[in-house]
Formats: sequence, structure tokens, C-alpha cells
Amino acid sequence: MKVAIAADHGGFEYKEAIKKLLEEMNIEYKDFGTHKGESVDYPDYAKPVSENVANGNFDKGILICGTGIGMSIASNKVKGVRCALVHDVFTAEVTRQHNDSNVLALGQRVIGEGLALLIVKTWLTSEFEGGRHQKRIDKIEGDCS
Repeated sequence: MKVAIAADHGGFEYKEAIKKLLEEMNIEYKDFGTHKGESVDYPDYAKPVSENVANGNFDKGILICGTGIGMSIASNKVKGVRCALVHDVFTAEVTRQHNDSNVLALGQRVIGEGLALLIVKTWLTSEFEGGRHQKRIDKIEGDCS
């Protein structure tokens, strides 16, 4: 598995912690920035991660900002991305099982670091169930009426 990861200034600290988790899980990743805690614009980081997931260069993407809202909105503008803003472990699991989310958005200012890491681990290890859920994904992608 290959993961693209990025954050703005509001999610920089969690991005660094998540990178350590990815290393512990032996998951290959690329850090798309920001590489400092200085103020930046979240769309500039959401877009390259999302485009790289949509075009198949990476299997999944992780985006972190202050609330996760801006990153998720920007990410979902990219065709082929199903970005889920997650604040709990149950949702992390279900968004993979039912929605086949391929990008995860987190908010550093709304959840604790330990929970964020557990969410990431759960999201990365949960599998899409397919079946009745695939039909719904097809409708999202415009492939099914």
C-alpha cells in the first residue's frame, strides 16, 4: 500500500505523528507538505494528494487541517476521490467498509492525537465490503443509474 499524506499548518503536528505510525506499520508514504508549521492554504495540499490518489499513483490519502472540513471539501472536488471526514473509530471502519473511501480527513483541533492515530490505523486496515455497497459507489461515480 502507498499513502499520500499532507496537512496545512493546523494539522502539521498530527501529520508528523501519523508518518511515524505509517513507518511502524511498514506502509510506504509520500509527504506532500506542509513541511513547517507556518500558515498555508489547505487547498494547495489537498489537491495534489487527492489527484495522486484519483490517478492511481497512491492507494490512499490522508489529509489533516484544524477541523478536517476544509481539506475534505477541497479533496472531494477531485473526480474519483471519496474523502471522509472522520472523528471516531466506528466511522473510520464503516467509511472503508461501505463507502470505499480513499482519502481520510482529520481535524487536529477537534480530536486528540491518540484517537487520530487509532482512526488512521483502523481506516488503513479496514476493507471495502463490495456487494450492495458497490452499486452505491457506482452511482457516486456516475457509472450506474
